[in-house]
Amino acid sequence: MPADSPPPDGVGDDGGLFAIPAGSRQVPTRVVLLTGPSGSGKSSLVRRLGLPTVALDDFYRDVDHPGLPRRYGIVDWDDPASWDREAAVEALVSLCREGEATIPVYDIPTSRRTGETRLVLDGEPVVVAEGIFAAEIVADLRREDVLADALCLVRPRLTTFWFRLLRDLGEGRKAPTTLVRRGLALMRHEPELISGWVAKGCRDLSPAAAEQTVRRLARQG
Repeated sequence: MPADSPPPDGVGDDGGLFAIPAGSRQVPTRVVLLTGPSGSGKSSLVRRLGLPTVALDDFYRDVDHPGLPRRYGIVDWDDPASWDREAAVEALVSLCREGEATIPVYDIPTSRRTGETRLVLDGEPVVVAEGIFAAEIVADLRREDVLADALCLVRPRLTTFWFRLLRDLGEGRKAPTTLVRRGLALMRHEPELISGWVAKGCRDLSPAAAEQTVRRLARQG
């Protein structure tokens, strides 16, 4: 491709996947989707960034919602069917176009929504939406023209397993035996999970590279 040629569709000048095309519908804010294995450092990264953030885990369905997928004799919270995709997309589109949205508050230990909160932006050009199901809505947000980029955090599997276990034990998310069993299963399947997220439109990056990318997008806004 000649040096002065525009980047191909879907690739930004800065290496991001989704450049904002000239003449496109203007919105004040766009979303950076952040996914990765549970324990890969998503929450730590968003704390360092200090940007408005939506925790996509808050869109989990209640434990007694009919038809939830099951595995190991319990609800399979790693299955996207346990999650309200439509509500998540609606909230993010509202944030980008209207500058505010109602976000549910979800309690992981009891597996139930406990309330809701109103997130209001103050002109920020980027909002981060993080969670293991972020890749599920790449196509939805791109279709709505509110996607800035989609990133998947990757680091050594054993590191991810250890930090996930420490977090879940510390928060009392589930019984210790359940957490260890789930963590080992996730570690075994981590490569295929990452491949699946990349296939859905995410770029796999280290936490450090992802942080640089999001900060650059925030500055450019």
